[in-house]
Amino acid sequence: MQEPALDRPDRVDAIIAFLTPTIEDVLNRIEGDEFTTPEFIALLQSDPAMNAVYEEALRRWGEGERYAKMVVHGQVIPGILRRSDLVEWRGFAHGVEDPFAVPALWRMVPPRERHAALGDDPGAPNFG
Repeated sequence: MQEPALDRPDRVDAIIAFLTPTIEDVLNRIEGDEFTTPEFIALLQSDPAMNAVYEEALRRWGEGERYAKMVVHGQVIPGILRRSDLVEWRGFAHGVEDPFAVPALWRMVPPRERHAALGDDPGAPNFG
């Protein structure tokens, strides 16, 4: 099946939609409190099935490996992470090498904080 021709913003959005379920799966497996974007990408690539999805995301960009990695590392993955309620952006990861993007530091949001932000904290008192 031939993919429709997409301009750049639409391609980024399409790749975000394609990669989001895999990124969410990785986030649900992470142990620890914080990670950098390059650490996250290394974890993603360590699983053969998830790496295949990552490679397909690069292929979908279609402008060569370097430019594809610049888009996926610098726009797609950070965009998905910013939209997730599982993590929060902590700032730039100074001193961390990434040849394709400016690396960021992310914090895992504990389940209790996620529930509190949504107003459905299971540990909150019930006055109803």
